[in-house]
Amino acid sequence: MEDDRTLQEKIEYLKGYRGKPLKLMEVCGTHTAGIFKSGMRSWLPPGIRLISGPGCPVCVTPTAFIDRCVEWALSPGCALVSFGDMLKVPGSEMSLADAKGRGARVEMVYSPFDIMGMAEREPEATFVLAAVGFETTAPAYALLMEELVRRGIKNVKMVTALKIAMEAIKWVCDNEPGIDGFLCPGHVSVMTGSKAYGPLAKAYSKPFVIAGFESRHLVDAVYELAAGQGRPLVSNLYSEAVDENGNLKAQEIIDKYFVSDDAVWRGLGSIAGSGLRIRDGYAQFDAGSSGLDDDMALPEGCRCADVITGRIDPDGCPMFGAACIPGHALGPCMVSSEGSCGIWYTNTR
Repeated sequence: MEDDRTLQEKIEYLKGYRGKPLKLMEVCGTHTAGIFKSGMRSWLPPGIRLISGPGCPVCVTPTAFIDRCVEWALSPGCALVSFGDMLKVPGSEMSLADAKGRGARVEMVYSPFDIMGMAEREPEATFVLAAVGFETTAPAYALLMEELVRRGIKNVKMVTALKIAMEAIKWVCDNEPGIDGFLCPGHVSVMTGSKAYGPLAKAYSKPFVIAGFESRHLVDAVYELAAGQGRPLVSNLYSEAVDENGNLKAQEIIDKYFVSDDAVWRGLGSIAGSGLRIRDGYAQFDAGSSGLDDDMALPEGCRCADVITGRIDPDGCPMFGAACIPGHALGPCMVSSEGSCGIWYTNTR
């Protein structure tokens, strides 16, 4: 949407907004953190409400996935390899951190490629990677498999819980009609391209705005969302990183090793076509990722499902900041630093 207003003029427009009350969803946790950092919440009028969405992959990983990872961690001769923010996510009986406390071998890494060195140093052991993420991290797991094939490393497997964020946004559109516009996930958009939002904008007659993470980018995005109400708008304000078609090489490598499938999102249930599973031709890397559909009920009183669908803000949950805090997280949205509750707690306490 072409608009020659200055940044300050856009701020004044938003401050003086008196139109229809708006609920605007930022899907990505990095945007949620950036909005707090910018101070926007302190000056936006009551008629413009910014709400969080299901943009934290750790938060939406189902219980059965954690249970499968714990099984591998407790298996003799095996090591479960994971990013740090997965360790405290509760399973039906225990988390990976709990399993480690009981003697299981759980290794924390900063890159999935770290597992190759481990596997080469200990060829007699089996290393199982907890592969979690959206379209942004799926290419890394695909490239890992390509390198494992090239090097002939045979003692690495993955339990996958890879999600397609675009399908979750569609689910929100179908099930939460009161949301008036979307601040699209920036990193995911780098992979998918801006064109991917066209069908959603047309189907739901809502604005979809792609933006970066600095304060000025966020002001521009909220202004576009407020000014573009009732129109099937796709606006790419992050053109330095996002083009129309996305990262074609990343899409190609994902398609080589993964195929779309139904997936369970913790707190939301099963969403058709919203997951990625390893293709049958590379089944040697799959550590039992299929059929992980069981998801235990959230703790009594926990309203994480309402938080990630924008029905309430995190501080609207009775457990927030009381029974549930980052050091003693009961709900998945408080576990990860990218989770809505964790971000709200850090920035409001």
